[in-house]
Amino acid sequence: MTAAPPLIAFAHVGKSFDGGRGAKPVLAVDDVSLDVAEGEFLAIVGGSGSGKTTLLRLTNRLIDADSGHITVEGEDVRAVDPVRLRRRIGYVFQSGGLFPHMSVADNIGVTPKLLGTPAGDISARVDELLDLVRLDRSEHRDRLPGALSGGQRQRVGVARALAARPRIVLMDEPFGALDPLTRDALGDDYRALHHKLGLTTIMITHDMAEAVLLADRIAVMRAGKLLAQGTPAELSGSDDAYVGELLHTPRRQAERLKVLLPRDGAA
Repeated sequence: MTAAPPLIAFAHVGKSFDGGRGAKPVLAVDDVSLDVAEGEFLAIVGGSGSGKTTLLRLTNRLIDADSGHITVEGEDVRAVDPVRLRRRIGYVFQSGGLFPHMSVADNIGVTPKLLGTPAGDISARVDELLDLVRLDRSEHRDRLPGALSGGQRQRVGVARALAARPRIVLMDEPFGALDPLTRDALGDDYRALHHKLGLTTIMITHDMAEAVLLADRIAVMRAGKLLAQGTPAELSGSDDAYVGELLHTPRRQAERLKVLLPRDGAA
């Protein structure tokens, strides 16, 4: 049986930025090739400056690659109008990225409105999505983002990303600024939505534990290069020292918690 083609594919992709003040250009993404299957939840992990966010932004042409090819749903992104491309791909920002002067309902409905969806259909979709992300309609629909908690803003951000029924969602460190309890709950809720809606998700994170807990597969980047990719179990067999260092952190945390926390709440 022939394998299904990837929903998203990066082939020998490169991107540089001006170093400024006569400095050499900074190579942010260096010859990266990576496939993402339909329905997959991929986490891209790496430290600051690893190129992971640049790679994400190349996917929907927030920036353009200098070399290589990127295809989304079988189309070379360079052949697609960037605005049309972005409107069919959900994007969740680290801080929620909501318009501060617009209500929750208007923030969620902004993309369907731009696509010409009738007002009644947008209103129904807003209600549907508020239910989906576990926000009470009557309490949150007309509030401004400034009146919401960080977790609530991120839930609205997820709802907005899903409003135009995309097949693909890109997430740029979506839970990193949240407190631990909210982060854990929202991560679990998004993972459930990913499965329920049949999404293909790429999530950027610097937290290997988060990647292991949420993603089907993990790609590790450093200094613009893709060092390794695979399931958590497959990465455990990597002989790359940096990959081993990333995996050691959640293991060490788990071992310390096992010692410090009483078993099953016992004294």
